[in-house]
Amino acid sequence: MTISEFIAGFLGASAIEMIASLAGFICVYLLIRRNIWSWGFGLLQVTLFVWVFYQSKLYSDAILHVFYIGFQFYGWWNWIHHKGARSELIIVGTTTRDMALWSSVSLLAAVVLGFMMDRYTDASFAYADAFTTCTSLVAQLLLTRRHLLNWTFWIAVDIVAIIIYFQKGLYPTSLLYITFLIMSCIGQYSWWKQYKRQMGEREP
Repeated sequence: MTISEFIAGFLGASAIEMIASLAGFICVYLLIRRNIWSWGFGLLQVTLFVWVFYQSKLYSDAILHVFYIGFQFYGWWNWIHHKGARSELIIVGTTTRDMALWSSVSLLAAVVLGFMMDRYTDASFAYADAFTTCTSLVAQLLLTRRHLLNWTFWIAVDIVAIIIYFQKGLYPTSLLYITFLIMSCIGQYSWWKQYKRQMGEREP
């Protein structure tokens, strides 16, 4: 694909995809800053992406974003009720057990969902789409629960998603996920610094 073809595809994207992508960018920016308003922009993003992914026959992603709608409300509630003395979000650290457990859960679920989508639907990239779906659910759960580990899973999701969306011609979305990948790396570092500061304040 040439640069001109990419630009043409980008400019030809639907208004819904463009708005969803912009809302997603704002959402992740606010998540990095641990700002609770991220959940409002997240709600707009995931609601619009249900339609975008359904139209592109990325059914696992469409289903994922239906679940995301509920996560936005839960995340908002959880963050409200877990702030420190200075009204800063309290971050939960990562253990080897957490990493092994949640990695196993996401991979096993991806194999099962990928098989079902490949066998019973006309889904595109059934297994890769299932991987991003299941790993995203794990990442979203960890995010709503304030786990530092959430960013590691988002990085894995972003890498695979970029390839899928580019192949499907969802150029604003693929560009968004390239941005997400960069921002997830920044988020990992920012949350890690906050966690270390938080742990230092707890020392006697």
